[in-house]
Amino acid sequence: MSRRYGGNHAATTIAIIADAAALILGVWIVMYLLDANQANELVNFIHRAANWLSGWSRGLFTPNEAWLRTVLNYGLPAVVYLFIGHVLAGRVNRA
Repeated sequence: MSRRYGGNHAATTIAIIADAAALILGVWIVMYLLDANQANELVNFIHRAANWLSGWSRGLFTPNEAWLRTVLNYGLPAVVYLFIGHVLAGRVNRA
């Protein structure tokens, strides 16, 4: 990824953080859809991290279907983090 941002370590770090946040949210969505055992420590850790990362958007969408509510309320912040993170990384790289 450092090539993408021309070796600019700050830009690369920003992009990696944004990617990691989106990955955690995406993993939680998949775990939820596959009905992962929430008593498992790994599942519980991912769920807590995803809740923290999506705190600002949870409850934004309220469809009746729980799976759709999860996809929307955790998917939106994943997309936002990717978009803002990479736009910010691009600007830092150009500075």
